Amino acid sequence: MPSPSYELARCIVCGHTDAEVVATTDDIRAEVEWLWKYHQQRLKSEIPAQRLVDRVAFSEPPPFRLVRCNECGLLYRNPVERPAELTEFYARSTFPPDVLRSLHDTQRKALRVQARELRDVLGRPGSGLEVGSYVGAFLAAARDEGLQVEGLDINPSVNEFTRSLQFTVHDGELSTFSTTQTFDAVAIWNTFDQLADPRGSVHSAHKLLRDDGVLALRVPNGAFYAAARTSLTRDNPLKRSIARAMLAQNNLLTFPYRWGVHATVAHAAALGPGVHREANSRRRARSDRRRVDAAMGTR
Repeated sequence: MPSPSYELARCIVCGHTDAEVVATTDDIRAEVEWLWKYHQQRLKSEIPAQRLVDRVAFSEPPPFRLVRCNECGLLYRNPVERPAELTEFYARSTFPPDVLRSLHDTQRKALRVQARELRDVLGRPGSGLEVGSYVGAFLAAARDEGLQVEGLDINPSVNEFTRSLQFTVHDGELSTFSTTQTFDAVAIWNTFDQLADPRGSVHSAHKLLRDDGVLALRVPNGAFYAAARTSLTRDNPLKRSIARAMLAQNNLLTFPYRWGVHATVAHAAALGPGVHREANSRRRARSDRRRVDAAMGTR
Protein backbone atom coordinates (compact mmCIF):
# COMPACT_ATOMS: atom_id res chain seq x y z
CA MET A 1 0.00 0.00 0.00
CA PRO A 2 1.45 3.42 -0.92
CA SER A 3 2.00 5.86 1.93
CA PRO A 4 -1.34 7.54 2.60
CA SER A 5 -1.86 11.28 2.69
CA TYR A 6 -3.32 12.82 5.81
CA GLU A 7 -5.70 15.56 6.83
CA LEU A 8 -6.40 17.21 10.16
CA ALA A 9 -9.36 15.77 12.01
CA ARG A 10 -11.88 16.79 14.63
CA CYS A 11 -14.01 14.72 16.97
CA ILE A 12 -16.75 12.99 14.98
CA VAL A 13 -19.00 12.84 18.05
CA CYS A 14 -19.11 16.41 19.34
CA GLY A 15 -17.22 18.27 16.61
CA HIS A 16 -14.64 19.77 18.96
CA THR A 17 -10.94 20.09 18.12
CA ASP A 18 -9.62 20.48 21.68
CA ALA A 19 -7.81 17.21 22.42
CA GLU A 20 -4.85 15.78 24.31
CA VAL A 21 -2.21 13.52 22.79
CA VAL A 22 -2.47 9.90 23.93
CA ALA A 23 0.18 8.32 21.67
CA THR A 24 2.84 9.92 19.47
CA THR A 25 4.40 8.52 16.31
CA ASP A 26 7.29 7.10 18.35
CA ASP A 27 4.83 5.52 20.80
CA ILE A 28 2.97 3.76 17.98
CA ARG A 29 6.23 2.61 16.38
CA ALA A 30 7.21 0.98 19.67
CA GLU A 31 3.78 -0.71 19.89
CA VAL A 32 4.26 -2.19 16.41
CA GLU A 33 7.49 -3.82 17.60
CA TRP A 34 5.85 -5.09 20.79
CA LEU A 35 2.97 -6.55 18.79
CA TRP A 36 5.29 -8.49 16.48
CA LYS A 37 7.28 -9.74 19.46
CA TYR A 38 4.11 -10.84 21.26
CA HIS A 39 2.89 -12.97 18.36
CA GLN A 40 6.33 -14.26 17.37
CA GLN A 41 6.55 -15.87 20.81
CA ARG A 42 3.25 -17.66 20.23
CA LEU A 43 3.19 -18.59 16.55
CA LYS A 44 5.10 -21.28 14.71
CA SER A 45 8.06 -19.95 12.77
CA GLU A 46 6.94 -21.55 9.51
CA ILE A 47 3.65 -19.60 9.40
CA PRO A 48 3.80 -17.26 6.35
CA ALA A 49 3.36 -13.54 6.87
CA GLN A 50 0.08 -13.52 4.93
CA ARG A 51 -1.49 -15.68 7.63
CA LEU A 52 -0.84 -12.93 10.17
CA VAL A 53 -3.49 -10.65 8.66
CA ASP A 54 -5.61 -9.05 11.41
CA ARG A 55 -3.12 -10.21 14.03
CA VAL A 56 0.00 -8.13 13.42
CA ALA A 57 -0.79 -6.80 9.93
CA PHE A 58 -4.00 -4.84 9.53
CA SER A 59 -5.79 -3.37 6.54
CA GLU A 60 -5.25 0.18 7.75
CA PRO A 61 -1.73 1.47 8.50
CA PRO A 62 -0.83 2.31 12.11
CA PRO A 63 -1.89 5.75 13.34
CA PHE A 64 0.39 8.72 12.90
CA ARG A 65 -0.83 10.06 16.24
CA LEU A 66 -3.72 9.36 18.63
CA VAL A 67 -5.57 12.02 20.58
CA ARG A 68 -8.48 12.04 23.04
CA CYS A 69 -11.25 14.62 22.81
CA ASN A 70 -11.33 16.79 25.92
CA GLU A 71 -15.06 17.33 25.50
CA CYS A 72 -16.49 13.81 25.13
CA GLY A 73 -13.53 11.42 25.52
CA LEU A 74 -13.47 9.97 21.99
CA LEU A 75 -10.09 8.54 20.98
CA TYR A 76 -9.23 9.25 17.35
CA ARG A 77 -6.45 9.64 14.81
CA ASN A 78 -5.25 13.16 14.19
CA PRO A 79 -4.06 13.61 11.53
CA VAL A 80 -6.17 10.96 9.83
CA GLU A 81 -5.83 9.19 6.48
CA ARG A 82 -7.99 10.70 3.73
CA PRO A 83 -11.18 8.62 3.40
CA ALA A 84 -11.09 8.30 -0.39
CA GLU A 85 -7.65 6.69 -0.33
CA LEU A 86 -8.62 4.14 2.30
CA THR A 87 -11.84 3.28 0.49
CA GLU A 88 -9.88 2.62 -2.68
CA PHE A 89 -7.38 0.47 -0.79
CA TYR A 90 -10.09 -1.64 0.86
CA ALA A 91 -11.78 -2.10 -2.50
CA ARG A 92 -8.60 -3.41 -4.15
CA SER A 93 -6.95 -5.33 -1.33
CA THR A 94 -7.06 -9.11 -1.69
CA PHE A 95 -5.25 -12.30 -0.77
CA PRO A 96 -4.91 -15.81 -2.26
CA PRO A 97 -7.95 -18.08 -1.80
CA ASP A 98 -6.22 -20.24 0.81
CA VAL A 99 -5.54 -17.18 2.97
CA LEU A 100 -9.14 -16.00 2.59
CA ARG A 101 -10.35 -19.46 3.56
CA SER A 102 -8.11 -19.48 6.62
CA LEU A 103 -9.46 -16.06 7.65
CA HIS A 104 -13.02 -17.29 7.14
CA ASP A 105 -12.53 -20.36 9.33
CA THR A 106 -10.74 -18.44 12.10
CA GLN A 107 -13.17 -15.54 12.21
CA ARG A 108 -16.21 -17.81 12.01
CA LYS A 109 -15.36 -19.33 15.37
CA ALA A 110 -14.92 -15.90 16.95
CA LEU A 111 -18.17 -14.54 15.51
CA ARG A 112 -20.41 -17.32 16.77
CA VAL A 113 -21.01 -15.33 19.96
CA GLN A 114 -22.25 -12.28 18.06
CA ALA A 115 -24.48 -14.43 15.86
CA ARG A 116 -25.99 -16.19 18.87
CA GLU A 117 -26.56 -12.90 20.71
CA LEU A 118 -28.20 -11.33 17.68
CA ARG A 119 -30.48 -14.35 17.33
CA ASP A 120 -31.40 -14.02 21.01
CA VAL A 121 -32.20 -10.31 20.66
CA LEU A 122 -34.43 -10.96 17.66
CA GLY A 123 -36.07 -13.85 19.48
CA ARG A 124 -36.65 -15.70 16.23
CA PRO A 125 -35.00 -16.64 12.95
CA GLY A 126 -34.87 -13.69 10.59
CA SER A 127 -33.15 -11.85 7.78
CA GLY A 128 -30.15 -9.58 8.01
CA LEU A 129 -27.49 -7.57 6.21
CA GLU A 130 -23.88 -7.40 7.33
CA VAL A 131 -22.01 -4.30 6.21
CA GLY A 132 -18.34 -5.14 5.64
CA SER A 133 -18.97 -8.86 5.22
CA TYR A 134 -15.41 -9.51 3.92
CA VAL A 135 -14.74 -13.28 3.90
CA GLY A 136 -18.25 -14.22 5.05
CA ALA A 137 -17.36 -15.47 8.52
CA PHE A 138 -20.34 -13.81 10.21
CA LEU A 139 -22.64 -14.88 7.38
CA ALA A 140 -21.69 -18.48 8.13
CA ALA A 141 -22.01 -18.08 11.91
CA ALA A 142 -25.42 -16.43 11.46
CA ARG A 143 -26.60 -19.24 9.19
CA ASP A 144 -25.65 -21.72 11.91
CA GLU A 145 -28.02 -19.82 14.21
CA GLY A 146 -30.91 -19.89 11.75
CA LEU A 147 -30.43 -16.35 10.43
CA GLN A 148 -30.41 -15.60 6.70
CA VAL A 149 -27.87 -12.79 6.43
CA GLU A 150 -26.64 -11.22 3.20
CA GLY A 151 -23.37 -9.36 2.84
CA LEU A 152 -22.36 -5.92 1.57
CA ASP A 153 -18.72 -5.11 0.90
CA ILE A 154 -16.73 -2.71 -1.28
CA ASN A 155 -14.20 -5.35 -2.36
CA PRO A 156 -15.47 -7.21 -5.47
CA SER A 157 -12.61 -9.69 -5.47
CA VAL A 158 -13.18 -10.84 -1.90
CA ASN A 159 -16.92 -10.87 -2.54
CA GLU A 160 -16.38 -13.45 -5.27
CA PHE A 161 -14.68 -15.69 -2.73
CA THR A 162 -17.58 -15.26 -0.28
CA ARG A 163 -20.12 -16.02 -3.01
CA SER A 164 -18.24 -19.25 -3.71
CA LEU A 165 -19.33 -20.30 -0.20
CA GLN A 166 -22.96 -19.98 -1.31
CA PHE A 167 -23.72 -16.63 0.31
CA THR A 168 -25.47 -13.62 -1.21
CA VAL A 169 -23.10 -10.66 -1.23
CA HIS A 170 -23.60 -7.22 -2.78
CA ASP A 171 -20.81 -5.04 -4.14
CA GLY A 172 -20.75 -1.45 -2.91
CA GLU A 173 -21.05 0.90 0.06
CA LEU A 174 -23.87 1.32 2.54
CA SER A 175 -24.44 4.96 1.57
CA THR A 176 -25.22 4.01 -2.04
CA PHE A 177 -26.73 0.56 -1.50
CA SER A 178 -30.16 0.38 -3.14
CA THR A 179 -32.75 -2.32 -2.54
CA THR A 180 -36.48 -2.64 -2.02
CA GLN A 181 -35.87 -5.25 0.67
CA THR A 182 -35.92 -4.50 4.40
CA PHE A 183 -34.20 -6.58 7.06
CA ASP A 184 -34.79 -7.77 10.60
CA ALA A 185 -31.22 -6.79 11.45
CA VAL A 186 -28.30 -4.80 10.07
CA ALA A 187 -24.91 -5.67 11.58
CA ILE A 188 -21.69 -3.66 11.27
CA TRP A 189 -19.17 -5.63 13.29
CA ASN A 190 -15.66 -4.81 12.14
CA THR A 191 -16.25 -1.88 9.81
CA PHE A 192 -18.09 0.83 11.72
CA ASP A 193 -14.93 2.32 13.24
CA GLN A 194 -13.33 2.49 9.77
CA LEU A 195 -16.11 4.61 8.28
CA ALA A 196 -15.48 8.29 7.59
CA ASP A 197 -19.15 9.16 8.22
CA PRO A 198 -20.50 6.80 10.91
CA ARG A 199 -23.52 8.98 11.62
CA GLY A 200 -24.57 8.94 7.99
CA SER A 201 -24.04 5.19 7.93
CA VAL A 202 -26.39 4.75 10.88
CA HIS A 203 -29.10 6.69 9.07
CA SER A 204 -28.57 4.60 5.93
CA ALA A 205 -28.81 1.41 7.97
CA HIS A 206 -31.99 2.64 9.65
CA LYS A 207 -33.71 2.94 6.27
CA LEU A 208 -33.01 -0.75 5.62
CA LEU A 209 -34.57 -1.96 8.86
CA ARG A 210 -38.10 -3.12 9.46
CA ASP A 211 -40.08 -1.31 12.12
CA ASP A 212 -38.95 -3.67 14.86
CA GLY A 213 -35.49 -4.23 13.38
CA VAL A 214 -32.18 -4.35 15.22
CA LEU A 215 -29.00 -2.40 14.40
CA ALA A 216 -25.95 -4.20 15.81
CA LEU A 217 -22.67 -2.26 16.04
CA ARG A 218 -19.24 -3.22 17.33
CA VAL A 219 -16.65 -0.55 18.11
CA PRO A 220 -13.24 -0.65 19.82
CA ASN A 221 -12.95 0.56 23.41
CA GLY A 222 -10.76 3.60 22.98
CA ALA A 223 -11.04 4.56 26.65
CA PHE A 224 -9.60 1.22 27.75
CA TYR A 225 -6.71 1.57 25.30
CA ALA A 226 -5.92 5.07 26.60
CA ALA A 227 -6.01 3.85 30.20
CA ALA A 228 -3.86 0.78 29.53
CA ARG A 229 -1.38 2.73 27.42
CA THR A 230 0.07 4.43 30.52
CA SER A 231 1.15 1.00 31.77
CA LEU A 232 3.10 0.04 28.64
CA THR A 233 6.31 1.72 29.81
CA ARG A 234 6.07 1.17 33.56
CA ASP A 235 9.25 0.35 35.46
CA ASN A 236 7.81 -2.94 36.70
CA PRO A 237 8.49 -5.55 33.95
CA LEU A 238 5.53 -7.72 34.98
CA LYS A 239 3.07 -4.82 34.76
CA ARG A 240 4.48 -3.83 31.36
CA SER A 241 4.13 -7.39 30.10
CA ILE A 242 0.53 -7.71 31.33
CA ALA A 243 -0.53 -4.40 29.79
CA ARG A 244 1.04 -5.26 26.42
CA ALA A 245 -0.49 -8.74 26.41
CA MET A 246 -3.98 -7.43 27.26
CA LEU A 247 -3.88 -4.91 24.42
CA ALA A 248 -2.31 -7.32 21.92
CA GLN A 249 -4.74 -10.14 22.66
CA ASN A 250 -7.71 -7.81 22.17
CA ASN A 251 -6.40 -6.23 18.94
CA LEU A 252 -5.88 -2.87 20.64
CA LEU A 253 -2.09 -2.65 20.56
CA THR A 254 -1.13 -0.13 17.81
CA PHE A 255 -4.86 0.78 17.78
CA PRO A 256 -5.59 -0.23 14.14
CA TYR A 257 -8.81 1.80 14.01
CA ARG A 258 -9.87 5.31 13.02
CA TRP A 259 -11.51 6.00 16.36
CA GLY A 260 -12.67 4.27 19.52
CA VAL A 261 -15.35 5.13 22.02
CA HIS A 262 -16.31 4.55 25.60
CA ALA A 263 -19.61 2.68 25.78
CA THR A 264 -21.34 5.69 27.32
CA VAL A 265 -20.68 7.92 24.30
CA ALA A 266 -21.67 5.35 21.68
CA HIS A 267 -25.15 6.83 21.42
CA ALA A 268 -23.74 10.26 20.71
CA ALA A 269 -21.40 8.90 18.06
CA ALA A 270 -24.33 7.39 16.21
CA LEU A 271 -27.09 9.92 16.77
CA GLY A 272 -25.35 13.25 16.90
CA PRO A 273 -24.19 16.00 19.28
CA GLY A 274 -26.40 16.65 22.26
CA VAL A 275 -28.21 13.31 22.17
CA HIS A 276 -26.11 11.81 24.95
CA ARG A 277 -23.29 13.33 26.94
CA GLU A 278 -21.69 12.25 30.17
CA ALA A 279 -20.87 15.12 32.49
CA ASN A 280 -17.23 14.39 33.03
CA SER A 281 -15.11 12.53 30.46
CA ARG A 282 -12.18 12.39 32.88
CA ARG A 283 -14.39 10.42 35.27
CA ARG A 284 -14.78 7.79 32.53
CA ALA A 285 -11.02 7.69 32.05
CA ARG A 286 -10.51 7.11 35.77
CA SER A 287 -13.05 4.29 35.67
CA ASP A 288 -11.15 2.54 32.88
CA ARG A 289 -7.90 3.20 34.72
CA ARG A 290 -9.32 1.29 37.70
CA ARG A 291 -10.28 -1.64 35.44
CA VAL A 292 -6.73 -1.83 34.10
CA ASP A 293 -5.22 -1.62 37.59
CA ALA A 294 -7.57 -4.34 38.84
CA ALA A 295 -6.49 -6.63 36.03
CA MET A 296 -2.85 -5.97 36.86
CA GLY A 297 -3.27 -6.33 40.61
CA THR A 298 -2.43 -2.69 41.32
CA ARG A 299 -4.21 0.41 42.52
